[in-house]
Amino acid sequence: MNEMNVKYKMGKWLLALSVIFLSCQLSFAQSVSVEARIDSAQRVIGEQAKITVKVTCDANKKILFPNFKDTVAHKVDLVEVHPLQVNYLNNNQRKEVKCDYIVSSIDSGLYYIPPFTVLVDGVKYRTQPLSLKVYTMPVDLKHPNKFFPPKDVMKPPFVWADWAGLVYCSFLVIIFVVILVYFWLRLRDNKPILHRMKILSFIPPDKKALQQIEQLKSGRAVEQEQQKEYYTALTDALRTYIKDRFGFNAMEMTSSEIIEKLMSLKEDNDTFNDLKMLFETADLVKFAKHAPMLNENDNNLVNAVSFINGTRLQEVAVKKVVPEYTVEEKRSRKSRMALICGISVLALSVALILTHIVLRVIDLI
Repeated sequence: MNEMNVKYKMGKWLLALSVIFLSCQLSFAQSVSVEARIDSAQRVIGEQAKITVKVTCDANKKILFPNFKDTVAHKVDLVEVHPLQVNYLNNNQRKEVKCDYIVSSIDSGLYYIPPFTVLVDGVKYRTQPLSLKVYTMPVDLKHPNKFFPPKDVMKPPFVWADWAGLVYCSFLVIIFVVILVYFWLRLRDNKPILHRMKILSFIPPDKKALQQIEQLKSGRAVEQEQQKEYYTALTDALRTYIKDRFGFNAMEMTSSEIIEKLMSLKEDNDTFNDLKMLFETADLVKFAKHAPMLNENDNNLVNAVSFINGTRLQEVAVKKVVPEYTVEEKRSRKSRMALICGISVLALSVALILTHIVLRVIDLI
């Protein structure tokens, strides 16, 4: 009796353990769901189909989908694998993971796609098998006239929008090249990019000399001690006029050298004779303390005016614009660096724009 009770109790314990074990297995099996589906089981040769493998499990489990190289089944090629799609369920306690496989086939027929094997925490799970039917394109061989030959290549029409960018870029290149050449010339001549302009009013030599002589005439009578300054101013005015009028440096020549030089030009000798007497009188006053009479001073003044009026050129006074540079501007390191940087940037811009133009033209042609 005791032995039967013991066996009875052991049986009850074994039955309870079996029920608990089967419940755990059933619970574990229900916690993971794996399935596969295809968007269309029928395709024409070359068309693509999408196979979606979906796994539903607890959120903390690791999932490993199958990895195919070229094909998923016989004559069913793998084209692309999309990134995984993860959706969390039940307050992030479970998750649903999808993986899309894009497949295609270039041979007609009915193809069997075996189950996909998915690893969930190292445990293998298999999906249901799939099938794919591939059809050929229908061709009417009895009526070949329905087939048209390939058409000729059509020349596309001219569209301004396609060429507008190239035209604008070409004008931009021209502007940049002009600025680049300007900067290069400034750098070569060691000049700044910008400079100050000085406007000079050109006064003819005869007018300038007559103005100086008029100032001498308007002065008071020349006194004895002032005659040296008087003749010095008069001869300086004449020397300056001769230098500007005849083109030789009369300021550094003696009176006799000036007369000889003027005589060699084959001008009016009478005019030069009066000028020679004027210079001789001036030399006597300046170096020999000669004291000419007042009428002699007036005669020399008249001779000077006559010489100027007789040899002057008929010219119109014009204004001359001359660039004015300072030593700092010519030797400024910052100015040269600015020019070099400007040249480099412009050259690079021109190169890039030309490259863009060439590539664009090749693309359009």
